[in-house]
Amino acid sequence: MKVTVTVNGKRYERDIDPRMLLVHFLREELGLTGTNIGCDTSQCGACTVHLDGKSLKSCTCLAAQADGREVTTIEGLAQGDQLHPMQQAFWEKHGLQCGYCTPGMIMATTAFLKTNPHPTEEEIRHALEGNMCRCTGYQNIVAAVKTASERM
Repeated sequence: MKVTVTVNGKRYERDIDPRMLLVHFLREELGLTGTNIGCDTSQCGACTVHLDGKSLKSCTCLAAQADGREVTTIEGLAQGDQLHPMQQAFWEKHGLQCGYCTPGMIMATTAFLKTNPHPTEEEIRHALEGNMCRCTGYQNIVAAVKTASERM
């Protein structure tokens, strides 16, 4: 089946298997490997992207469902060499350790701040419930989100 998807501002047309997941489309068809595959069961959040501006675990969506829509991946957040404020805050506050979950965390929290621009620590922790990190203990991630919320 043919799909047309705008990803990070660029339009792509591809013939795909109708059963292909969006995460596989991004990684295999477009070579955008910043979106990680962690569990394929929507538990970890490593594959989080934005679909029409809303946070989405791309392992829960068929690529065909993104036809005619706009996807933003971690690669699309920065403006040239200028990191997005959330990316900058994660770097400054050491909100990562191994980094595997980081793209999904950044995408989820960036979308979260659009709906709650000045969250409390408790609200940030609640927003992160759908994204798992096995390394950090979340404290620096929460600090990074708080810092980004003050800058955005």
